[in-house]
Amino acid sequence: MRELPEGTVPRGFLREDKAFYTGKTDAGQNNAAPNPAATPATDAAGNTLVTDFSGLISEFPVPVTEELVDRGEQRYKVFCIVCHGPVGNGDGMIVKRGFSKPPTYNDDRLRNAPVGHFYDVITNGQGKMNSYASQVPPADRWAIVAYIRTLQISQNPNGSAQMTSTNRATNSNTQTMTSDNRSNGSNTAVATDANTVGGVR
Repeated sequence: MRELPEGTVPRGFLREDKAFYTGKTDAGQNNAAPNPAATPATDAAGNTLVTDFSGLISEFPVPVTEELVDRGEQRYKVFCIVCHGPVGNGDGMIVKRGFSKPPTYNDDRLRNAPVGHFYDVITNGQGKMNSYASQVPPADRWAIVAYIRTLQISQNPNGSAQMTSTNRATNSNTQTMTSDNRSNGSNTAVATDANTVGGVR
């Protein structure tokens, strides 16, 4: 097979939508480390707790649909539930067997965290959590983040978590989710393409 010329990028792998692939704003793009501007604190279990979420996007770069949330639930049950537990309280099976308890998704700190934070942690890891970039492709990371938001809403029925998305074609807000509705947008399936498959960050 012929070698590719140096400096070329295969079709579909240019990754021009930086927010989709990194979860970061333009200002946060230059920082390779996870949440580099963050001011960490530590909880009783020794978990690093990020309190500064600057440089991370606050809106989903994909439409938040029922299909996206369903896909996120399925992927969450494969990759996340063993540590984070069925509703995100950090009481998964390995915690019951003696491993450190991860932070709960259901405190105010993470309920108010931007969606880019969760995507960034899945991609790069943080504290005791390793990167899942090789196991979870970008589209599935956003699906998991959408499901995490639904867990947060389900555990805080009198409040809401930020669940808006930016339509990548029109750059307009298209979805909002609160404790009263699962999705007020269309039930269109999320498209996947060559950019969203594989384990490459």
